[in-house]
Amino acid sequence: MPRHQHERPAGGWPTRDEAARSILFSPCALGARVARTRAWVPAMVPWRATDDGHVTADVLDWYGRFADGRPGVLVVEATGIRDVPSGPLLRAGDERFVPGLSRLVETVRARSGGRTLLLIQLIDFLSIKRRPDPEKYFARFLEVESRHRAALSEWLGDDWPLSAPEAEVRGRIASLGEDALARVLSPRELESLRMGHRERVTDVHLPHVRDLPRHLPDLFARAASVAARAGFDGVELHFAHAYTMASFLSALNVREDGYGGPREQRARLPLEVFRAVRAVAPRELVVGCRYLGDEVIEGGNRVDDAVYFGERFARAGMDFLSISKGGKFEDAKQPKVGHAAYPYTGPSGHECMPTVHIDEVGPFSRNVPLAAAIRRAIRAAGLSTPVIGAGGLCSFAQCEGHLVRGELDFVGAARQSLADPDWWRKMELGEGDAIRRCKMTNYCEALDQQHKQVTCQLWDREGLDEPGVTRSHDGKRRLVPPPWSPRSG
Repeated sequence: MPRHQHERPAGGWPTRDEAARSILFSPCALGARVARTRAWVPAMVPWRATDDGHVTADVLDWYGRFADGRPGVLVVEATGIRDVPSGPLLRAGDERFVPGLSRLVETVRARSGGRTLLLIQLIDFLSIKRRPDPEKYFARFLEVESRHRAALSEWLGDDWPLSAPEAEVRGRIASLGEDALARVLSPRELESLRMGHRERVTDVHLPHVRDLPRHLPDLFARAASVAARAGFDGVELHFAHAYTMASFLSALNVREDGYGGPREQRARLPLEVFRAVRAVAPRELVVGCRYLGDEVIEGGNRVDDAVYFGERFARAGMDFLSISKGGKFEDAKQPKVGHAAYPYTGPSGHECMPTVHIDEVGPFSRNVPLAAAIRRAIRAAGLSTPVIGAGGLCSFAQCEGHLVRGELDFVGAARQSLADPDWWRKMELGEGDAIRRCKMTNYCEALDQQHKQVTCQLWDREGLDEPGVTRSHDGKRRLVPPPWSPRSG
């Protein structure tokens, strides 16, 4: 695909009066709540929690800093619903997380002056292993079966593998070239060797995967109850990207137990999860989801599938639909030995977070047409569910244009909000000339890929020696942007 380097669109920054008259800075109902503005900060994982999922001072600083910008809605990072090792990622699957999450809610309330609705994104994920050293894979992980012996015998034109000691068979398989390995190993075994083993929702031979439909609704409901007790305004069910719920929605889900195959069966578990959450959640708790407008992988969902799911979700009573794109394991780049595959490294990942180095269409507003198509279908069905779009949104002119044209109800901006958490407030106050603009080069995403504390190249080296500046673990980067004070006071 030919690539071009694209310039950022003109900001089109409004005066204070123009901002006050805009749709962007007008209220919008979100379930039983009302967002003060249409400015939406999507979930971003900053890798600042403890290894057992608790809120830290760095987590409070991170979300407090976004709250300073007073967006209409701020979504807390993907937060695990199960107590499984997942590194410094927040969790919400048990009552013991309530005190820390409550402090997070209190911090955002105080820092935003009560102007920002706070949601938490709830996620489930299956096991993924690091790419193994080939020697260890063949010596320890490969389970040698009769089919391996038969295939190796056929490839070599010799019967000795049929009765040879297992250690010798392992050694001989390990010495094969790529063509021969493709004949002797199954596709999943080859993938485990080249990429690391990854569970799929279609692995119904595994009891814990087979039983996911029995357990996930209750797990999501329990986490939503924790969020409600902590004081969050709402929850965003993570049905997007490379994770469990998105995989149930995917056209690649061919389970034969009523939870795969046709669209209506692929939507079954997501709807059961939503109903379980809604059944235990207080009426005032906002409950919506984030899902994909296009999987961008071979054989995956396209926008017509997304439109179908959007109508089903809206009819079921979801309070909002936040639309993303891509970010799948199926086309991820091969990781280094000892590293796990990362779902934002392949073509689908690049579509999820498009950079200035992309095809002639460019990264700016690139994914909005998906959200717009879903919104049109929902409105045509007589439903008013708010739709959030994202993807390279970084100027007032863009955001307001999409709202005026009825393509979106809220505008989501993750990377631009990371570059300048105050950019919403600066626009609202008519001080757009002070906005620090994202370069759209995905410096932040590269840090996320390595599970390093996420920062932005535009500010993470600024004022490192100033009093009170908290640095990254390696001491080289500040963890939150410098403070900002408006000229107007």
